[in-house]
Amino acid sequence: MEKHEVRAAAGGAAVVGVAFGMARYAYGLTLPDMQAEFDLSEQLSGLVASATFVGYLIGLLGVPVLVARRGPRAPTSVGGACGALGCTMVALSPNPVVLAAGAVLAGSAAGWVWAPYSDVLKAVAAPRHRPTLLAVVTTGTGVGLVGLGALGLLAPFVSWRLTWAGIAVAAALAATLNLRLVPALPPPGREEAGAPLHPGRLLVPLLYTVAYFVAITVYFTYASDAADEAGLADWAPALVFALIGLGGLVAFWTGRMTAALGPGGVGAASLGVVGTALCGLGLASGAPLVLGSAVVLGAGFMVGSSVLAIWTAHVEPERPGTAFTIALVVGAVTSIVTPAVTGALVPSAGLGTVLVLSGAVAVTSAAALAAGLPVRAAVRRARARTT
Repeated sequence: MEKHEVRAAAGGAAVVGVAFGMARYAYGLTLPDMQAEFDLSEQLSGLVASATFVGYLIGLLGVPVLVARRGPRAPTSVGGACGALGCTMVALSPNPVVLAAGAVLAGSAAGWVWAPYSDVLKAVAAPRHRPTLLAVVTTGTGVGLVGLGALGLLAPFVSWRLTWAGIAVAAALAATLNLRLVPALPPPGREEAGAPLHPGRLLVPLLYTVAYFVAITVYFTYASDAADEAGLADWAPALVFALIGLGGLVAFWTGRMTAALGPGGVGAASLGVVGTALCGLGLASGAPLVLGSAVVLGAGFMVGSSVLAIWTAHVEPERPGTAFTIALVVGAVTSIVTPAVTGALVPSAGLGTVLVLSGAVAVTSAAALAAGLPVRAAVRRARARTT
């Protein structure tokens, strides 16, 4: 593997790790302290949380426009700046308005920084190295979650503002590192930009995307509540985030897994693992199951994210960034809708039941995906023989 390939992946892992692993989840982790200081109502807190997802979606939709004008590194720089500025605004916020604006801006960073690396690595890396490098970029999120968990564990001893200030510093450093390590690339040429997408090839990855984002959104939405119901201490959510990040480090080997099982096989396996973690969280009656489910979730979560980047690049090799952006937009919409649906079910069915049912749906979806792989392979072989 060439040095410039490793450098580009390292820069991507840095900005993705901070934007996804830290800035995107910091709001939920520090919310109780912010509510206490600003006397935020549950309704207002929920509106700000939803707005951060909208900011993420806006960032995603802006990526193709900026790539077409400035090249694939440009959105990653915008995302790094949004993360640093947004987190600084939250850390220094004098009132709820500034806090909300900063949280939304920080949340948008994740939308800008991830998808462009499919195009960056297409330009700088050999085809045989791209799956591994895409996995490295994505798995930066796991490292970021470990860092966020560490900051969260320090929260009882320091102000929540210092947590956000620490993330702001990390975002600025990551953005600087990204500028140094990732080359400035030109916008795609007319021929490349005009290459057609193939909806049929994207159908299965997009169906996987919906099932995957439903499952992980349910877990992240209710992990803290499940920890409370299991009687864990107030600092337990921070430990849960750290354990998710540690479990997710296995995703560094997603490229090898994909070479052995194919992207569909790895996607099915990761979805099954996430479903298992949800069932464990729903059945948790004490610390071991809650914390164990976090490690299991981390493995499925990060491998599932990594394989989505690899899968979309595999089915759309001419326009990997566009294909990945489409998948992430579908995932973002799914993440916005899912809490509303599950939130309506929890009061009547109970949190544990909703978690177990969500896990069962994920496992069933994984089984359906795995069962369909031989059929799709046979269809591809039949088409190859007729052409």
